[in-house]
Amino acid sequence: MTLDFSQMGEKAFPQFKGGEKALNAAMYAAPEIKIMRGRLEPGATIGTHAHDTSAEIIYILSGHATVVTPEGNEELEAGQCHYCPKGHTHSLQNRSGEDLTFFAVVPEV
Repeated sequence: MTLDFSQMGEKAFPQFKGGEKALNAAMYAAPEIKIMRGRLEPGATIGTHAHDTSAEIIYILSGHATVVTPEGNEELEAGQCHYCPKGHTHSLQNRSGEDLTFFAVVPEV
């Protein structure tokens, strides 16, 4: 199955998970998985949220991300990946002056 995110078009999700500004994303959702190409403009964030029933993998495509976890902040750039295990919380922030683009996968098991 091929997912062509460039053909899906972005949708804006204002204050996603209680964050600042909007998450712009193209998403594929099925009962067993969510796959997204997301974009955060400078100053935009995804609010702190828990992964009670699933994990999440976020791969940075371009830009600079700050991931906030109870254990501390992680600074990520293109080519790096953040893993949020099931039962943990995190937030994604773009505190840089350029867009942050990323690929995220949430398996629903």
